[in-house]
Amino acid sequence: MTPLAPNRSIQAVTVIPVLHYPDVALAAEWLCGAFGFSERLRIGDHRIQLDIDGGAGAVVVAQRPSPAPPCPHPCHSIMVRISDIDQHYKRAMAARARSLSPPTGYPFGERQYSVADPGGHIWTFTQTIADIDPAAWGGTLR
Repeated sequence: MTPLAPNRSIQAVTVIPVLHYPDVALAAEWLCGAFGFSERLRIGDHRIQLDIDGGAGAVVVAQRPSPAPPCPHPCHSIMVRISDIDQHYKRAMAARARSLSPPTGYPFGERQYSVADPGGHIWTFTQTIADIDPAAWGGTLR
């Protein structure tokens, strides 16, 4: 794969989810407070780039299209890898994220929790707790 050309106007990651909210500024503030994102770039009042983990991950918060398309949120979710799931979950609960599942360990070597944000987007946060061969739990590594 050819390295990506640098551009200070876009985040330096390969995949960038764009999430739509009715109030972009309020959504960005909440995501920063609840999940530890930091604001990278504000574009007018309709788009804000957010980074996490020093820029290792990214998301864009954008103005919800009008009229809003069907399937507002159950058709997608966002997964973010973190290093301290218990502390992160406490932070999200303090910010009043709606818990869908508390931190739980899984046989594939991850501990995860899921929440819904005020815009209805579903977020799963995952912490690696062991390096497990996928064959041990029925996965097939290609």
